[in-house]
Amino acid sequence: MKPFLLLSTRPEDEAAFDEYEGFLRASGLTRGQLRLIRVGESPLPPLELESSSGVIVGGGPYNSSDPAEEKAPVQRRVEADLQALLDEIVERDFPFLGACYGIGTLGVHQGGLIDRTFGEPVGAVPISLTDEGVSDPLLAGIPRTFDAFVGHKEACSVLPPSAVLLATSPGCPVQMFRVRSNLYATQFHPELDHEGIVKRIRVYQHAGYFPPEEMDDLIGRVVLADVDFPPRILVNFVGRYAR
Repeated sequence: MKPFLLLSTRPEDEAAFDEYEGFLRASGLTRGQLRLIRVGESPLPPLELESSSGVIVGGGPYNSSDPAEEKAPVQRRVEADLQALLDEIVERDFPFLGACYGIGTLGVHQGGLIDRTFGEPVGAVPISLTDEGVSDPLLAGIPRTFDAFVGHKEACSVLPPSAVLLATSPGCPVQMFRVRSNLYATQFHPELDHEGIVKRIRVYQHAGYFPPEEMDDLIGRVVLADVDFPPRILVNFVGRYAR
């Protein structure tokens, strides 16, 4: 099988490697089947898409909607690298899944509006599928409403004109969309289980997602959440595109 590529923007080693482990657990892929590329550490190397099964972009501390003058040079470089890669991915309709920050990258590329209107605090929220979502193969085996972990300062407030809305939530109208036939993006985290979100909370306790003094209470709440269904999106993604 040709490997899938996980492009990580996380500069923190613990967060980046834990995200990789989360995608392994959720997707059922082995280490040899999922290649981690940390795009924040060095420029994105030339990628021959035909040598891989698909591309995944995870979350991270960057906000696509921040003013350009406030972005660090590494963020501007990462965004330019990802936008250039998306030129090819969209043109070829190559299998792509963006999660959290990944929805921002694809949303910006496709002309959607990413801003801070619909940020959501860290926790589990109810996700509802649209009629198009119910019939989409990546959401096969997932109920019409399910819980998933979120935690983001920005979100897609205006859907790209090229996109089909697949899922929504009460606090964030765009939770998942599809572009063309094979490009997907989720605002929620399909890779996060209880272990993963607890580690994420500890790493980012001073990053402005929640008051640091509330960390223990937050952990006590998230470990009670039922988030069994989101990983099926990754299982379906792998099952559909592994080659």
